[in-house]
Amino acid sequence: MKKIIKIINEHLKECDIHEVLKHFLDKYNGKIALASSLGAEDQVLTDLILQKDKNVKIFTLDTGRLHEQTYQVMDDTNNKYQIKMDVYYPDYKNIQELYKDQGINGFKQSVENRKSCCYMRKLEPLKRALSGLDVWITGLRRSQSQTREEMQLVEWDEGNNLIKINPLIEWSEEDVWEYIENNNVPYNQLHKQGYPSIGCEPCTRAISEGEDIRAGRWWWENPEHKECGLHLKKGDS
Repeated sequence: MKKIIKIINEHLKECDIHEVLKHFLDKYNGKIALASSLGAEDQVLTDLILQKDKNVKIFTLDTGRLHEQTYQVMDDTNNKYQIKMDVYYPDYKNIQELYKDQGINGFKQSVENRKSCCYMRKLEPLKRALSGLDVWITGLRRSQSQTREEMQLVEWDEGNNLIKINPLIEWSEEDVWEYIENNNVPYNQLHKQGYPSIGCEPCTRAISEGEDIRAGRWWWENPEHKECGLHLKKGDS
């Protein structure tokens, strides 16, 4: 599979984002979806994808601990594009066990606790959301953090056994916001309050000028740990 992915990347390396999306939307019609965090990058992709196909599956994960502003942009997006985004929730039994084991905010006590919380709130629902698909689309950009510097346009997701494409992998933050402003794309108002990266409310803070754009995510941890597990490859810690 690695050889096939390498060939696909070589084939698409000169293509622009419209050509990349068209290639995968046409080839994997009905078996492809955008996994949206409702962040700026995923809002750009939502706009681009729905221009090409109004019926593409777009889903998000409601962890149960999101900001009110995140729910607002979900509503704004549904209304603007006349869609109903699919929403996946954690299994309530898992959350009950999580609270019983570590308490409501036990995720701050250790990286292991936090990853357990991320697994139950994000990874397990994601597996359900990706079930039956061949391709998932993400809004990852290489410049977002040191954990994403080696990511490619097209990758093989061993954990979920499907292709993952990152159409914005080479985009800058300026590219993202230029697109949003030029195309009147709905966005999370927290972005204008110092939140470049937005996750669960208790795990996200605003950042100061000059800080890394992922500094506000799990700010009590070292930078190399700042992934929830959705985009880690097998063997990564």
